[in-house]
Amino acid sequence: MRELLGAGWAAVFLPGEPARLGRLLLWKPTGAAAGDSMAPTGFETEAVKLVLPHGRSVRRRRVEGYALPVAVAVSVLADAEPTHPSGAAWQAATRFALRLLADGRLHPALTPAGYDTWQVGPFTAAQRQTLDALAAAFPPHAHCLPEPGPAPVRIAEPAALVRQFCDAVADDLVRTPAAPLAMGALPYAWREARAVPTLREWAEETQAALTAEVSVSLRVDVPEGRRRQFRAVLQLHTAADPALVIEAARLWSEPTEVERLLGPRAETETLLALRRGARAWPPLRRLLDDAAPDQLRLTDDEAFDLLGDATDALRTAGVDVHWPRDLVKALTATAEIGQRTAPGSTAGGLLDTEALLDFRWQVSLGGEPLTEAEMDALAESRRPLVRLRDQWMVADPKLVARAKRRRMEPLTPMEALSAALTGEVERDGDRVPCAAVGALGDLVARIRAPESRTPVPQPAALKATLREYQKRGLAWLAEMCALGLGGCLADDMGLGKTVTLLALHLHRQSDPTTAGPTLVVCPASLLGNWQREAARFAPLTPVRRYHGGDRHLGDLAGDEIVLVTYGVLRRDREVLAETAWSLVAADEAQHVKNPYAVTARELRALPARARVALTGTPVENNLSELWALLDWTTPGLLGTLTAFRDRHARAIEAGEDPEAAERLSRLVRPFLLRRKKSDPGIAPELPPKTETDHVVPLTAEQTSLYEAQVRETMAKIAESEGIARRGLVLKLLTALKQICNHPAQYLKEHGLRQSTPLRGRSGKLDLLDELLDTITAEGESVLVFTQYKQMAALLEKHLAERGVPALFLHGATPVARREEMVDRFQRGGVPVFLLSLKAAGTGLNLTRASHVVHYDRWWNPAVEEQATDRAYRIGQDKPVQVHKLLAEGTVEDKVAKLLEAKRALADAVVGSGEAALTELSDADLAELVALGRQS
Repeated sequence: MRELLGAGWAAVFLPGEPARLGRLLLWKPTGAAAGDSMAPTGFETEAVKLVLPHGRSVRRRRVEGYALPVAVAVSVLADAEPTHPSGAAWQAATRFALRLLADGRLHPALTPAGYDTWQVGPFTAAQRQTLDALAAAFPPHAHCLPEPGPAPVRIAEPAALVRQFCDAVADDLVRTPAAPLAMGALPYAWREARAVPTLREWAEETQAALTAEVSVSLRVDVPEGRRRQFRAVLQLHTAADPALVIEAARLWSEPTEVERLLGPRAETETLLALRRGARAWPPLRRLLDDAAPDQLRLTDDEAFDLLGDATDALRTAGVDVHWPRDLVKALTATAEIGQRTAPGSTAGGLLDTEALLDFRWQVSLGGEPLTEAEMDALAESRRPLVRLRDQWMVADPKLVARAKRRRMEPLTPMEALSAALTGEVERDGDRVPCAAVGALGDLVARIRAPESRTPVPQPAALKATLREYQKRGLAWLAEMCALGLGGCLADDMGLGKTVTLLALHLHRQSDPTTAGPTLVVCPASLLGNWQREAARFAPLTPVRRYHGGDRHLGDLAGDEIVLVTYGVLRRDREVLAETAWSLVAADEAQHVKNPYAVTARELRALPARARVALTGTPVENNLSELWALLDWTTPGLLGTLTAFRDRHARAIEAGEDPEAAERLSRLVRPFLLRRKKSDPGIAPELPPKTETDHVVPLTAEQTSLYEAQVRETMAKIAESEGIARRGLVLKLLTALKQICNHPAQYLKEHGLRQSTPLRGRSGKLDLLDELLDTITAEGESVLVFTQYKQMAALLEKHLAERGVPALFLHGATPVARREEMVDRFQRGGVPVFLLSLKAAGTGLNLTRASHVVHYDRWWNPAVEEQATDRAYRIGQDKPVQVHKLLAEGTVEDKVAKLLEAKRALADAVVGSGEAALTELSDADLAELVALGRQS
């Protein structure tokens, strides 16, 4: 049938009774293509009289065509490409009918002969306009049915025919094969044509209600002035103009004008609507007894009833009830949290672990809190309509219940603080606004703006001049620690978190209540850095490394700083827990981002009066890492990890709730101080940084290895699923990245064939040689990062063969050797420093370098920026150039473009790179790893 429509056959709808028996006739007008091959199978021809052009007039003519049942016609027209105007017109009518059904615009009715049928409607104003526009565009061939009656010959009105077609679609498609199974052999579900005259009265009333042009509503007026009684004013509305509202009194005083606006059946349909409403709510019967029903005087009980079940019953009957807007919105309830403490009370006492904070409801009228007496009156009200301060208002039953239960179960300090910061609390299954009062309100106001604090005096023992942003950071840390809240200093790498922490230690020694030793937990590579920085900026403060075979805490000074690695913490936590630490600081705190890891558990077990986390990347992979940090510094603030993920993390990471990110931000912002080098006024003395992507072609050897690896592994992935599939994907990505680096890494030649030459086999290596030649010729220094220790070893061997001096630092390098290498590089002894990204991407100060090369990509912008910040940090006085090497057309190239397009996400939640790619479909993965065209 689609072929006939495409060949220029015309279409016209033949109505039936009931409507579902209508058919769509496809017939061949003059000029349409013909041919036996186009004759559809399974359909017989039917002869029909149509009204067709004849010279300058029209005449009835008998034509033969194929009559399609409604369901078949809908299926054919839905996606056909008709070439005759009539076919296109009925295709538009089909889509209009389907949109009406999708919008639920259909209702039951009876045909004149008593058959049950479904009809479309009632129509909205926009749908009426669409129907009129559709009918106006119908060509003559689309509605060329003769109207019944004597000559002259007239053709069917298009609007009526389209409406009949829409009724047929509704009547046919609703009667699915499953309908009788669900409902039984009942009218409006069965498919056969069977008369049911006993339903006539019900069907006519139902149809009248649903197709009426006029509807009614009740506007409740509240007593005021001398009038002491409620009244319900009858209002009239029309579907043609939803904005038009007419009081019923005008229908009786100005009937001609109202009928002009609402239609000739205005009075009849108003009275029918009142009868339906009276069956739902008996007081309306009094209106029907009036000669000119316009308003109903209500008793108090009737008015109260309209606020309850009566409104729902009337709405079901098609009568809406409207109360004054101010009356409904006057009363509001806010949860108040805190203690209205006496003058002199402190926030510190407020946050004692055994303290409990009040949680109470405060009801307000127009923004003004109710007095205790008014709250009592509201709580004692047995009706939803109450009178307060000489005015009537609607009281939500939940609000009345809250007034009765004025005080709720008290909250722990952290529960109260969390609710006060987010501005909402969950009670009775609802999220309601809340506000902090008293001492808690003062505390929230203090901690909400970390940068607004007046800087504390710089400790006299600190041999450094703090920058303004460092002074503000010190003031923030000092206050948060004094309150027992702790915090996370998340400044960019190189902005001086170490000196700020040293200043905090010295500041705490000036007050006997906070003085005491400080424990700094850090990676092994940073022990030397911390010791040098402490000797430089706090030379009078004793510092010891709790590391090595002879480690001990004997003769610990009261103001001593103890340095310990995360590895030693895991082994010696019980020994370290015997000391009453004034402050415990976790440097590079992302090392404890997994709350279930042994390191995180041991760190939580250390007693301390204050806790501070230092990290440049509070979130690397997901928001659970943020929870792990803040639950250590400020236990209980974010609730349990499960609750945190349910309330915040899932909605943010999935992008389901636009407000979830702002809600979490309000909660954590006071406990996390984040400044970037790019922020105005933070580090104006830093030189410019230039980042360049160097895209290099693969060599012939690399291309062959790459394509073979993709072909072989993708075949295995297609046959795998679950964990096995994810493992194969990770294996494929790793192999491709190694091939992009150098064939020798992929083929493991670093351990088997030491004499194999490296030059000329990798586009990256050739470019690196060019870059190093230029950099060393100009007397500058460079850091070269790779995530693979094996690749760095190959580069070390290659550079040695070329006579280029280089150092190589990796995870197995002893601590003393690390420090010696850093010092040598900083003195200018060696121009090239090869570094393993994971082992040297954080903590090191390597400002001698003015160039940074990322030989391969980590696929996490935050990690790469941390590595770059080994050179681009406070103390750097030369412009820094960052070189990122990419193999053209490979998975490296494509992922780099993807990361650049989503750069804005780098400060929020970023995927963990390869692990995220394991969830791609086979088709998407194939597209990602396929080798693109190389220039």
